[in-house]
Amino acid sequence: MSTEREADTLIAEAAAAPVDGWGFDWLAGRATEERPPWGYARLVAEAMAQIDAALDVDTGGGEVLAEVPRPPKLLVATEGWPPNVEVARRTLRRVGATVVAVDPDAPLPFRDASFDLVVSRHPVRTDWAETARVLRPGGRFLSQQIGAGTMRELSEAILGPLPPPSQRHADQAVADAEAAGLRVVDLRRATLRAVFSDVGAVVWFLRKVIWTVPGFTVDRYRPQLHALHHRISTHGPFEARSTRFLIDAVRP
Repeated sequence: MSTEREADTLIAEAAAAPVDGWGFDWLAGRATEERPPWGYARLVAEAMAQIDAALDVDTGGGEVLAEVPRPPKLLVATEGWPPNVEVARRTLRRVGATVVAVDPDAPLPFRDASFDLVVSRHPVRTDWAETARVLRPGGRFLSQQIGAGTMRELSEAILGPLPPPSQRHADQAVADAEAAGLRVVDLRRATLRAVFSDVGAVVWFLRKVIWTVPGFTVDRYRPQLHALHHRISTHGPFEARSTRFLIDAVRP
């Protein structure tokens, strides 16, 4: 099989694969990414065991929340991407969570001071004022966020050279949290290695993590995908770096 035909076979397979939810099982054996050292799911589970009411913002398919062994009496999750809403509802049935479909740009549909804990893994955008509003006094916001420059090597392999990142800086998140009236009690950062073994893994990842290459489609970027396939075939797996930060804040 020619290199170009081989690339097209891998691309077609990945283009047809489902990307609902926020799990990455499809990449097993094809791509890996290091995990942050703090163990976010464990921290969430520990926090939820101690409170009565919790909210998970941008729950995806409910993957993190589903791991909570002792959920609070009131457990609510929001999701703004319609294909994920029903996935999350099925996933979170066993922990008794209510999943609310939301407009990502609208205020949170909850009363002031409704929750002891708000959590969010990899939110699309954190609305700090709304987060502070729905927290009770003494309530806590615990979030693992995507940091600036994540997967820059992959973005540039498709798009070409990019300017320095202007968003998702941890220090800016701290400033925004404090401006909303929260007090940041912990901030941790990690740089993590990601490895893609074939161009199909790249295609599937770009379809799922849509901000890596905004507006990505296979047809639009097929020449770049062929070039990336050639690069992997010649030099071995493609490596990129992702950044994460953990922010832990309380409402005084």
